[in-house]
Amino acid sequence: MTALAIPRDLLPADGRFGCGPSRIRPAQIDALAALGTTLLGTSHRQDPVRSLVGRAREGLATLLGAPEGYEVALGNGGSTAFWDVATFSLIRERAQHATCGEFGAKFAAASTAAPFLAEPQVVAAEPGTTATPVAAPGIDTYAWTHNETSTGVLTPVLRPRGADADALTVVDATSAAGGVKVDLAQTDVYYFAPQKALGSDGGLWFAILSPAAVARVDELSSRWAPASLSLSAALASSRKNETLNTPALATLVLLVDQVEWLLDRGGLDWAAERTATSSAALYDWAEQRDWTTPYVVDPAQRSPVVGTIDLDERIDAKAVAAALRANGVVDVDPYRKLGRNQLRVGMFPSTPPADVEALTRCVDFVVDALA
Repeated sequence: MTALAIPRDLLPADGRFGCGPSRIRPAQIDALAALGTTLLGTSHRQDPVRSLVGRAREGLATLLGAPEGYEVALGNGGSTAFWDVATFSLIRERAQHATCGEFGAKFAAASTAAPFLAEPQVVAAEPGTTATPVAAPGIDTYAWTHNETSTGVLTPVLRPRGADADALTVVDATSAAGGVKVDLAQTDVYYFAPQKALGSDGGLWFAILSPAAVARVDELSSRWAPASLSLSAALASSRKNETLNTPALATLVLLVDQVEWLLDRGGLDWAAERTATSSAALYDWAEQRDWTTPYVVDPAQRSPVVGTIDLDERIDAKAVAAALRANGVVDVDPYRKLGRNQLRVGMFPSTPPADVEALTRCVDFVVDALA
């Protein structure tokens, strides 16, 4: 069935629907190529690269609506590295993690393993549903994911009512930032890697820090941490539009082009409307067939950027994904550890809603052929 030919008039203009890395627009590749002999391969301590870092920091603050006094920091290693950064530099003694999938659970595992921290509280939900933080005395850091990439669950970004006055809210926005609306005043740390809605490669992390978060970083700066995992060191470098270590310049170029593309079209409001249109097309399609079911039952909890659709057991999702891949429609496989008979669709701002609609027509065609 992988040799099945989908009619060309059914195919999307671009067949990439991955949830990370996500599709990169051709114009971004052109922007990267244009800098191939001027910026790439040059010192990251000099003005051209520092200017690029400054554009990234300023653009992200504008795109995401950073309140006055919030700062944008960046460093090497992606969100996985930032879990360790946060463990050293943000959690004073005890955290609470609200987890509803793979990525929230990984941060919980990192702080659980830290010998200098108390055992964290973990508020867990079954995959496909959301977990929200619950205020408790003695918790100095509340952590959760805005958008759980593994399951397609969206969790509100709201400070827990009744939390201790100096408690921080630390939100993983890796697959939400740039594609989902957010009020950053409800957070102290909104962190992400740029390889999803921000249309870039991995290898860097960004964090938008409130004054309270900066104060916590200063408070904990005397705690030993490897230099590469010190948020204090990263923040000091970021204020100079530098990174502690050599950054991934190509990643920065792609990111800046994407952020400025989004801003030129109306910013986060435009991006969120675009992803909402795409996801509505996917979920409406799934609800109109007797062999598809949105994995996230509650519509209010369904992600606008990562759609997970269960297929009836009589249809082999692996065979469907393989047939699609043979026709250039790629990366709709479910998250590997979830183990469901499912399709997972990335619908970040670089993906036009028309391509999502075309994907659904392709799936219809393949399923009919398999039957």
